[in-house]
Amino acid sequence: MHLDSAREIKAQLRRDAGRIRQARALPRTAAGQVAVGICVLGGGTYGVAVRYSGESELGAGVTARARELAGDACDVRDVGIVRALQWQPTELQQRHRPLRPGLSVSHVDVTAGTIGAFVTPVEGDPAEVHILSNNHVLADSDRARPGDSVLQPGTADGGGDPGDRVGTLALVAPLDTDGLNVVDAATARLDEGVQIDGAYPDGALSGWADARDDVDVEKVGRTTGLTTGRVTAIEIDDVSVEYPLGTVDFEDQIEIEGVGGAFSAGGDSGSIVYRAGTLEAIGLLFAGSERGGENGQGMTYCNPVGMVLSRLGVRLLGASVTSPVPGG
Repeated sequence: MHLDSAREIKAQLRRDAGRIRQARALPRTAAGQVAVGICVLGGGTYGVAVRYSGESELGAGVTARARELAGDACDVRDVGIVRALQWQPTELQQRHRPLRPGLSVSHVDVTAGTIGAFVTPVEGDPAEVHILSNNHVLADSDRARPGDSVLQPGTADGGGDPGDRVGTLALVAPLDTDGLNVVDAATARLDEGVQIDGAYPDGALSGWADARDDVDVEKVGRTTGLTTGRVTAIEIDDVSVEYPLGTVDFEDQIEIEGVGGAFSAGGDSGSIVYRAGTLEAIGLLFAGSERGGENGQGMTYCNPVGMVLSRLGVRLLGASVTSPVPGG
């Protein structure tokens, strides 16, 4: 199926879901929501992805309609509840200097997440370097204030001593509990003198790209370390995610299935997902489901990295920035 055809069917399914929900007066909760997106079948062909949590009237209705419209090009999975991944190979959980991707990090009131990448504001001092991770990792799901301390390692990994502070909360994309979101993202501006090494296990990022096929991907995260996976669906809408502040809905998300095991677990939130081989960033990992993947493993969900960079007004840095960072 052509990508445009898959998008048309996805749009129709969203309309059908809305009608079913309204006719039956069904509540919008993470347990009862149905997400629809575009599954990537390889070779430039696409289908429709339907993701739900347990048996429900809404899930059954949308699934039946999807199979009617897409036939065999329909990927239906019960993924269970999708949750923001906020914690649980020990080296990444320890204190490290210089900082590098994959390490444990958190706001002072958060357990632990992951340093995804290093960025600098598009407008402003080019020497100003920030950590990129999730809102729920660095900004405590909108409950933090700019200037709050950010620790490495995160508090769940023993962070809390004065020497564990590496920066302060800077840029935040707020989470909208009443509308649709695209990103869960924030940055922390590094303190003066904090050094970084931006290399991933296979080297520095070469840039970023949109996810458009079933490409092989990798990530390095605080809990599961280096893992491999593949993109299974793109442009997924109505992904309902459980946060401490309640259920938050997302659209235009990327779905990833682990290869040979789970792709992520709690504490990996904030990891950058990149294409294996080309080292192009495609997503910012933020949530995972209970099930739905190979061998009963959960699925992983990512924000499109281009939207993350745009919303925050930042650009990615490579591995070469290792000198002390001016503060202010």
